[in-house]
Amino acid sequence: MDGRQGIIDLSIALYPKLSEDDSDQVYIHPSKIADQAKRLKVQIWSSIVNILIIEGRHLTDKDGEPLSKPYLRLRLANEKYKTKSVTRNSSNTSVTWLEQFDFHLYEDQSHILEINLHEKEWKGSLGRDESVARAVLDLAGVEGERTHSLNCEFQQGGSGSLSLLITISGTTASETISDLSSHQSDTHAKEVEVMKQRYSLWRTLNNLRDVGHLSVKVFRATGLASADIGGKSDPFCVLQLVNSRLQTQTEYKTLNPSWNKIFTFNVKDINSVLQVTVYDEDRDHRFEFLGAVSIPLLRIGNGQKRWYALKDRKLRFRAKGSNPQILLELNVVWNEFRATIQTLQPKEKKYIEPELKFSRHTFVRNVMRVKAVVMDLIEIGKYIESIWEWESTTRSCIGFAVFLVVTWHFEPYVIPLMLLLFFLRNFLIRSFTHGYVSEYQESDNASGDDDDEETDDKNKEERKSLKERLHTIQEATLTVQNSIGYLASLFESVRNTFNFSVPFLSYLAIILLIASCILLYTVPLRFLILGWGVNKFTRKLFRPHSIPNNEALDFLSRVPDNEQLADYRELRLDLPTDHSDKSNRKITKKK
Repeated sequence: MDGRQGIIDLSIALYPKLSEDDSDQVYIHPSKIADQAKRLKVQIWSSIVNILIIEGRHLTDKDGEPLSKPYLRLRLANEKYKTKSVTRNSSNTSVTWLEQFDFHLYEDQSHILEINLHEKEWKGSLGRDESVARAVLDLAGVEGERTHSLNCEFQQGGSGSLSLLITISGTTASETISDLSSHQSDTHAKEVEVMKQRYSLWRTLNNLRDVGHLSVKVFRATGLASADIGGKSDPFCVLQLVNSRLQTQTEYKTLNPSWNKIFTFNVKDINSVLQVTVYDEDRDHRFEFLGAVSIPLLRIGNGQKRWYALKDRKLRFRAKGSNPQILLELNVVWNEFRATIQTLQPKEKKYIEPELKFSRHTFVRNVMRVKAVVMDLIEIGKYIESIWEWESTTRSCIGFAVFLVVTWHFEPYVIPLMLLLFFLRNFLIRSFTHGYVSEYQESDNASGDDDDEETDDKNKEERKSLKERLHTIQEATLTVQNSIGYLASLFESVRNTFNFSVPFLSYLAIILLIASCILLYTVPLRFLILGWGVNKFTRKLFRPHSIPNNEALDFLSRVPDNEQLADYRELRLDLPTDHSDKSNRKITKKK
């Protein structure tokens, strides 16, 4: 016997005095102190670090062998994340992750971001999951409120490089450059003047890739849905322009947040769309969607402080809440010539896209979109057939005369000239109808039917046995669905080019067609074909790093289809009664 009679478990805590007199000391329950510490911890972070892992190149272990299933572990202070393991293609030296993470940055903690490279099937000398290589990035030297493209080199064992995008935003400090209270109006006017000079036509050749500059003032939002148990939310706003991503600070326990921030973006393509999304912050980083709006840069009215209705995830109908909307002011300055050049270049790839899944509703909708185009072609065929059948003598006589003249005097330049007639027709229609109205309509009843269908599909997909039976079929049907959707999108983009849905692109197409007429009229066709073929064959010899592209498809990729036009359609606003800026109230009519 060692004389031991039992064990006593103690919990000891040291608390500061509330006064000099010990008799006045008040006991605070440890659970209350823990709750206060948690609430304080949420409040004291200074900014958010958003990291998008793109790809790794030439990743090897310490022996120089390429990694077959690498993954990453990221650490900033006490926060840790782990990426998925990616199987490397034997014919490629790079692996792609495309994963995004958010870290909280604290002023009194380390700003060193550690990135450890691991191999899924490799264990260290101690039998543990040890890192193959390591990279370190000091965030203290990274400029805030701006998205940076960086390459990190791995060291300490293995080798290779990592491509990533990093943004430090969501800053809570009021003295930062993104805070509107510290943004002087006279300083802003000077900045606008500098930007106008920077992107003037006289300085076009200075930097052809720098198309423009966008500034966004985010004031406040109203009528948001409650996401917390107490009937409130912790909202913050995220702004995305292609791969650039900035966000405001979080306003806690409110449905009417006031952010009062200003953000700037470098515009590489004037045909891009600004995505504004409001989320509710959770401690486990599982943010809840509260509303969104998509704003094409070409539709921005500079200097207009106005409200935008927040939509649901599909960008078709109003988000949940009490008439949710957000107050913004946008300004974009751009160079028309640089924008024209970039419009005919390959479109910038967006790294984070929603995962495509097979949906019966989407499949049927894509089929109906293609059917609508085919029906239009059938109508054109019937119209031509009616001319041949002399159903209208006047129309047939005119058609016959046009056929004889065009056939007898046909030259290659006639083709773009005839296409210009379509622009003329739609321009006259647009002038008399006071603007282009999209043919894409969607009723509220359709929304209910879609929700019911998707709910049924979701319940069916949750059954594991049914998933297993349909997995192979879904892979095939997903390919068919996307192919039909691409075909429908291409046809609709062609139609919307002639319909002046985006005037800048339609006028650009007119200029290009006029230039094509002149070129085909002055230069023999054989010389044009010869020049085209020589360029295609010698491109790799003289420009080995150039990206192969098709100017016509690159142009059409900027023209929105009917689905995108529906995404950009602004909802009718019911303005709240507590707005202080009554002079800035504007009602956006439903397009």
